[in-house]
Amino acid sequence: MQSAIWLTNKMADWNITALVGVPGVGKTSLCKSAAGALGYKYVNYGELMLEVAIFNNLASNQDEMFKLDIEIQQSIWQSAANKVNEMKRFSNKILLDLHGVDKSEIGYITSLPIEIIIPDRIIIVEASYENIIIRRYHDKSRIRVLEDFKYVKEHMEILRLSMMACSVIYGSYLSLIVNDNFEKCLDELKDILSS
Repeated sequence: MQSAIWLTNKMADWNITALVGVPGVGKTSLCKSAAGALGYKYVNYGELMLEVAIFNNLASNQDEMFKLDIEIQQSIWQSAANKVNEMKRFSNKILLDLHGVDKSEIGYITSLPIEIIIPDRIIIVEASYENIIIRRYHDKSRIRVLEDFKYVKEHMEILRLSMMACSVIYGSYLSLIVNDNFEKCLDELKDILSS
């Protein structure tokens, strides 16, 4: 019976939740809406990395940053992760918005910095291929690639497997939500975060 009590308390006492998904699933809109409604701190990991890159005169936008040598990106990635850890001292609930797995010239790379940040929860956001492509097409804030179905499916499968492994290794709770109906998905996300 003590285990059940511990699990219940741990769920209520989370500090960092990583919301992950391939580009275009709507994770940023979900994160911002949920964080605002629940009073949690929202952190977009890509934007935090860009702040580090700009501060160090390495890039002026995300597209430039992700074209840097992988070693430089790794350094930016680690600096941003350290900043998130610093935020834990001042924020009780952090909702971290990131891809979780990114495609690079050398293959897929886990972009959840688990060497530095161990999230209490990992929530994978998925959506239909059609919705992902529509969202990417309409996003004018960045240059978005419109990959074919096979690539998007592969990326989502690798993300799912990677986050399962991270969850097992670090004892993070793992959830999966589908964002084909924004309001329904937002309600589900808020329920998960509030439990």
